[in-house]
Amino acid sequence: MSLWDWAVAAYARPGVSEACLELQDVGGQNVCLLLWAAWAVQTGQALDGDARADACDIARAWEDAAVAPLRAVRRRLKGRILDMDDDARQAVRDQVKAVELLAERHLLAALETASRPSGRPAPPLNDALAAVCRDWSGTAPRALLTTLIDRLCP
Repeated sequence: MSLWDWAVAAYARPGVSEACLELQDVGGQNVCLLLWAAWAVQTGQALDGDARADACDIARAWEDAAVAPLRAVRRRLKGRILDMDDDARQAVRDQVKAVELLAERHLLAALETASRPSGRPAPPLNDALAAVCRDWSGTAPRALLTTLIDRLCP
């Protein structure tokens, strides 16, 4: 299963989207990178330091150039804005949201393309996600990760 298909299915599970957004907004993490790491564990992809560094480089490039700026515009357009027609604002917000999702899809495709089989047993999911978090931001918000893992692996 492709990373995109796996991520869409995983994100649709009860509580996963909320756990991911909390990791993003409170924990300073990259949701696509976390989903990549969980997929990598399940599909036997390498999660060594080099693989994680490569993945973080890819995620950071997409995050900085496209995903974060689009997210900021989408969120700014969420509430009522004086002197802006609500229907027009919502139409633009919907288009920005679609482009943001497209950018995340391209990010996931780049992560999948850069992945390589490990040939070794997969690490436990909690260790893999914690390592990716530390590589991304310097910290691993364990309580938030535990919530995500509980939702991904009911």
